[in-house]
Order: sequence, then structure tokens, then C-alpha cells
Amino acid sequence: MLTAFARAFKTPDLRKKLLFTLGIMVVFRMGAHIPVPGVNYAGVQSCLTTMNKNGGNQLLGLVNLFSGGALLQITIFALGIMPYITSSIILQLLTVVIPRLDALKKEGQAGTAKITQYTRYLTIALAILQATAISATAQNGALFGNACPGSTVVPNQSVFTVATMVITMTAGTTVIMWLGELITDRGIGNGMSILIFTSVAAQFPTQLWSIKASKGWLTFFIVIAMGLAMVGLVVFVEQAQRRIPVQYAKRMIGRRAYGGTSTYIPLKVNQAGVIPVIFASSLLYIPALVVQLSGSAQKGWGQWIDQNLAKNTDSALYMVVYFILIVFFAFFYVAISFNPEEVADNMKKYGGFIPGIRAGRPTAEYLNYVLTRITWPGSLYLGIIALVPLIALGLFSASSNFPFGGTSILIVVGVGLETVKQIESQLQQRNYEGFLR
Repeated sequence: MLTAFARAFKTPDLRKKLLFTLGIMVVFRMGAHIPVPGVNYAGVQSCLTTMNKNGGNQLLGLVNLFSGGALLQITIFALGIMPYITSSIILQLLTVVIPRLDALKKEGQAGTAKITQYTRYLTIALAILQATAISATAQNGALFGNACPGSTVVPNQSVFTVATMVITMTAGTTVIMWLGELITDRGIGNGMSILIFTSVAAQFPTQLWSIKASKGWLTFFIVIAMGLAMVGLVVFVEQAQRRIPVQYAKRMIGRRAYGGTSTYIPLKVNQAGVIPVIFASSLLYIPALVVQLSGSAQKGWGQWIDQNLAKNTDSALYMVVYFILIVFFAFFYVAISFNPEEVADNMKKYGGFIPGIRAGRPTAEYLNYVLTRITWPGSLYLGIIALVPLIALGLFSASSNFPFGGTSILIVVGVGLETVKQIESQLQQRNYEGFLR
């Protein structure tokens, strides 16, 4: 990885792209430290200190992760990239259900551009809703787990102040979308993925130093060793794939022969990526969020949800439900993102076949069989990785300070691997060492 970056900086145009990407990342992190108008910055810091002493806010952990810690600082980039991720997932799910979107997806670049435009509109709508919810929870003190009154965070709670906060955070999300597209067009890698990577990686130094300050050097080095072991495991599994061999028959068109080549279909062990973890976390947040916003924490059902799904995230019940949801969503997402029948039809159309398997329906059944078998270890791996921060809660007394959570490692390693692959592919285009040299 380091060799690829060193060689890239020696190439003028790649160096320009890397420096442009790093500049956008710096701008993105600067925006994560500019407070929203109407918010008392000193009051926010006081509330954060009190909340961390009480065990942190597990309810907003995922959203705060994707915002790089900007959410609980209530900055202009408080929403982070989460509205865009949510809208992208929604559009991807709707593509399977709505024929019009499915037709757009098959139209190529023009259809993809149209779907991207719909994603932007939905992102702004979701940003308005989320900004309104954050403003409301900040005003009543629920954003910091009732660690301090809302007047400490937002002294002037007029309608104009709330509207200003909502507009500012929504505009911040729009700017983040623009920055991500700039990286995609003029930088290296996928812009949105790079910004997510920046948000997650930015919290590592603070969290590691917090562990050292509270637990000492021994625990600090144990956490580092665990993190390195997890990174190695994630790299190994993320790179693992089952290659289905495909042979294309020769075809005579005029006086020329086409086909006769062999290739393969790469089926990754973790075909779903980090999406099942996001789905499962979001689904578990919904009951706790309903209790918090409705003020039903003292009632029977509300008290049970508050104790088992909101506060005690290290309980056996929470871990079992979380693990089962991750496995379920792994199979669900793979089922909607990879269609064996469509792949089999395309292979048959172009004269391709799997050796020993008849074309058409038998090929689709074989692909579905293989996909189901490799999704099982992939889903179990996701569940185990996601439970690491919850287990760390019992070991280090605060999972919010454990930097190597499952979602964090999956994002950092996944984006890092994809970015290095893009750099290496561009280096090969410029420095080809084949028979021509």
C-alpha cells in the first residue's frame, strides 16, 4: 500500500489528484468543527463531558460515527454523509420494486445519472427531517441523554433559531455531497466512500488516547493488538472470493471467429459489505428512539426497551438480536443485489456457460446454491465483527471509547483497499511493464 502511494506521488497527474483529494478531506474536517449558529459551544462541551461520565449515548452512536463526531458537537456538518447513505440504500431497494427505476438502471449512463439525481433530492429531504429532529432533541436535552438542560445547548429557542439550525445543517449536507462528487470527478477513489473513511478514521486518535488516559498503557497496547488482528481478519475475508468459471463458445460472424475465451464470475464471501450492519443498527435504534422522543421511558414497555435495547447494549439479549438481524439482512441484501436468473440469462444470450452445468435455469440454480453457501460464513463473519465493540464494553467499561468497532474497521479497510486498487490500476496504465518495454 505504501509503495503504491510513493509511486503515485512520483507521477505528476496522480500526485495532483492525491493532493486535491487530501485538500477536500481537510476542508471536510474543518467543517466538522464549525458550530451551527444559535448553539452555545461552551454549553455543548459541558454537556458532552457530563454525558461521557454517564456512559455516553449509544442511541446515536452510528450517526455520530458517520459524521466524524460532528453530530454531538452540533456543527454545520453534523448530519455528515448519513442522509446520502440512507437515500442511496432506499433507491437501491426501490429499484427492485419499482419497474421504472429498474428500467432506468438498465439504460446505462443516462439512467444512472437520473437515479443519481433522485438520490440527491431524497438526500435533501432526509437532511431536512434529520436536522429538524436533531434541533428538537438538542432543545429538550435528549441529544445528550438528558445530561444537561436544553437551554444550556440552545439558549434562544425561538422559531427563527430553529429554522436557522435546520437550514444550516441541511446546507452542510448539500456541501458534503458536492465535495464527494468533486473527489470522484477530479480526485482518487469514490468521493462518498473517501469522506466516510475520513469521518471514521478521524476519531481513532482521540478514542485511543482516551483508553490510554483511563486504562493505562497495558490496555492501550492490548487494544492496538486487537485492532491489528481485526484488520488482518477483515482484509483476509474482504479479499476472499469464489470464482465460478465461465466458458464462451466460439461463434462465426462472417469470416471471423468470436468467443472461445474463458473467464470467471467473482462471488465475494462478504457480498453485502457493511450494509447489513447499518440496517441492523438502524432497526435496533428505532424502538429506543421512539421511547426517547415520546418520553415513555418510565412506563412498562418503554422502561423495558430503555433497559434492554438502549442502555444495556452489552446484554445477552441485545447481542443475540443484533447478531440475528445482521445475518438476516446479509441474506436479504445479497438476494436483492445479485440476481442469479439475470446473470444466467445474460450468459446464455452471449453464448457463455459454466462447465458441467446446462445453460439457463440449471445455471441460475447453481449460482443461487453457491451464493447461499458462501453467504453463510460471510454473514457470520459480519455478526462477529460487529459484536466486538459490545464485548469491549465489558472489558474496557466503555464501548464508546473502543475505536476498532466492527463498522469502523469494515469501512476503513474496505475503502482503503478499493482506493489502493484504483491507484495501482492507474499506475499500470502509465507504467506498463510488459513486452512493449
